[in-house]
Amino acid sequence: MASEGNKAPAIGIDLGTTYSCVAVWQNNRVEIIPNDQGNSITPSCVAFTEYGRLVGDAAKNQTDMNPINTVFAIKRLIGRRFSDTSVQNDIKHWPFKVVSGPMDKPKIVVNYQGAEKKFYAEEISSMVLMKMKETAETYLNCTVKNAVITVPAYFNNSQRQATKNAGAIAGLNVMRIMDEPTAAAIAYGLDKITEEADEINVLVFDLGGDTFDVSLLTIRHGKFEVRATAGDTHLGGDDFDDRLVDHCVREFKKKYNKDINGNAKSLRRLRTACKRAKRTLSFCTPAIIEVDCLYDGIDFTTHICQDRFEELTLDLFTRFTDLIENCLNDAKFDKRMVDVVVLVGGSTRIPKIQQLLQDLFVGKEICKEINPKEVVAYGAAIQAMNFNGQGDKELQNIVLVDVTPLSLGVRMQGERMTVVVPRNTPIPTEKHYVLTTTIDDQTTMALHIYEGESAEIKYNYLLGCFGLYGIDAAPKGIPQIDICFHIDANGIITVSAEDKSSGSMNRIVIGSHITPKEIQSMGGEAVCYKADQKRKARVSLEDYACKVKAMAKDPGLSASEKKSMEVAAQNAIEWLDRNPQATIDEISERQGGLETTMRRLMKLKRGGIPYDQVLLLSRGT
Repeated sequence: MASEGNKAPAIGIDLGTTYSCVAVWQNNRVEIIPNDQGNSITPSCVAFTEYGRLVGDAAKNQTDMNPINTVFAIKRLIGRRFSDTSVQNDIKHWPFKVVSGPMDKPKIVVNYQGAEKKFYAEEISSMVLMKMKETAETYLNCTVKNAVITVPAYFNNSQRQATKNAGAIAGLNVMRIMDEPTAAAIAYGLDKITEEADEINVLVFDLGGDTFDVSLLTIRHGKFEVRATAGDTHLGGDDFDDRLVDHCVREFKKKYNKDINGNAKSLRRLRTACKRAKRTLSFCTPAIIEVDCLYDGIDFTTHICQDRFEELTLDLFTRFTDLIENCLNDAKFDKRMVDVVVLVGGSTRIPKIQQLLQDLFVGKEICKEINPKEVVAYGAAIQAMNFNGQGDKELQNIVLVDVTPLSLGVRMQGERMTVVVPRNTPIPTEKHYVLTTTIDDQTTMALHIYEGESAEIKYNYLLGCFGLYGIDAAPKGIPQIDICFHIDANGIITVSAEDKSSGSMNRIVIGSHITPKEIQSMGGEAVCYKADQKRKARVSLEDYACKVKAMAKDPGLSASEKKSMEVAAQNAIEWLDRNPQATIDEISERQGGLETTMRRLMKLKRGGIPYDQVLLLSRGT
């Protein structure tokens, strides 16, 4: 399908914790791209089985039967260290196994086709991104390379770089890592960029499965300026699920004196029921949590009302309020200055969330019209279109001014951090700070880069460290070491240090510690997986053709019908032999043609092989 200016289309991907969504600018509008099940959102779920790898709906549908090899909520791991307290807490709730890898990076352990495999979080995320890429390519009928990928506004630098690496592994050119609230604000403000109206102050409340962001933006004549952002990359819908699961585990133990902790399959089935109950509470109360044969053959049933649910999660709602106030204070805004509150993320459907916002922003518009699960991908597609040079003049004039979510600095004496880049500094930016030596004739210096809001480094996050060598020997306090923090539009940080006297210099790009060679290797494994899928497609077509040949022997068929079936099947087999390099799409198209022939033959036939048998046969049963 041709796009504007005959350019290859660029897509916007909302890589979510629970669900992901992909969109594209086409026909002078944004189109949300449905997946192969016809759904606008795809579960961010990857399953490993003895038959192969499943991604999306297929993976989610078999979760309860294969919990230890089904990976979900990977955004809680990406860019983090295995030793992080948050990671250790999450491991307790996950059925799949997570271990420590090189440089304290977590690795997911699964059994794949009879062998143990270990994957970085970036690799799992790349599998979801590859699914979104293939979904877009099927819809657009062309190869897709360029993409804008969204992340929570409060993602730190390591998490952003890791997400960018995941895109590279998936074969994507990541044009921009974009904050989710900013994408949502663009989607909301698209129809306002040409209006000669006063500026609009928009507060975006983004609550997904894993993360919470609140951002305050000002929209005026196509300029989207982020004033401040706050959030928690470990606060989301999954935390509500955890509270319900823990409550049910305690109740089950109290009733039956049995502890189901440690039984992955029971916990996974219970979590599924708790998620269902949480959604039910959004429109009626009470909700029933019911699981047949939960543990040791015991059926479990309990009721949960809205008041009890809010009691179990009261501290979570308090955290939301505190973070909103932090955001407003950083922007030096009063609540009355906010014009619109935009809801983003499926968890905003919780009634208590909407009530909380209505109480905080009395008389202000709470925007619920935009689909909260699609709005981020919508905004990302607009930005992708902008980078790709498509759209009309007004859209090309969209300007984004984002901010850095956390303060950045260097370690000083006394285990303290000196802030070089304060939080909510507009990006891209470059900030300098001059250090000096602390020892006479010091010729080397170790520089530790931190991210966080505490004056004490033990409460902040170590982003990386590097050394500066060749400093001119001099009494302490004399050398001038220029420290430069450069933050690009993606929020990726480069820190350099230069001795002004000797000219000696060194730098570090704060990243996820995966080298380009490792990215290339992981991408190669993805290609190998695609080759495996191609092999399976060839086997599927050959198997189907053989079944058609077998069906042609049915005595209820006429001679002409038998002949037509045999010829069609033989042609398919011979085509495979002649085309060993055929692509998956070409093989699928060939199988589709054979299936169409079979449907036509059966439609003409009044008796003989039932049509539903042909449909079953076409599904490989």
